Amino acid sequence: MDGYQRKYLRGLAHKLEPVVQVGQTGISDAVVEQVEAQLLAHELIKIRMREPSDKKAMAQELADRAQAILCGLVGHTVVLYRPHPDDPVIQVPQR
Repeated sequence: MDGYQRKYLRGLAHKLEPVVQVGQTGISDAVVEQVEAQLLAHELIKIRMREPSDKKAMAQELADRAQAILCGLVGHTVVLYRPHPDDPVIQVPQR
C-alpha cells in the first residue's frame, strides 16, 4: 500500500475510538482473534497498547498476525486496515 493510501486511511481513522486494547501481557491469541473479528466488522480499527516495550515491533506483529495493513502508529495507538473479503465498504483511492 502506498503512502497516500495509508494517509487517507489514517484520516478516516482519526475520529474512531480504539476497539481493542493490548494489556501488559502483550499480544495473545485472544487479542489476535478480537482484532480479526473487529477488522471483519469494521475494516479500519484503532488498537490501544498499554506501555509496550517496543511499540513499532508490537504494531507490526499485530498487523502480521491479523493479516492486516499497518496504516499508522500514533503514540500507543495503532491503526490497522483490512478490506472485507466479500463486500468492502471503504474505497481506498487509486492514482
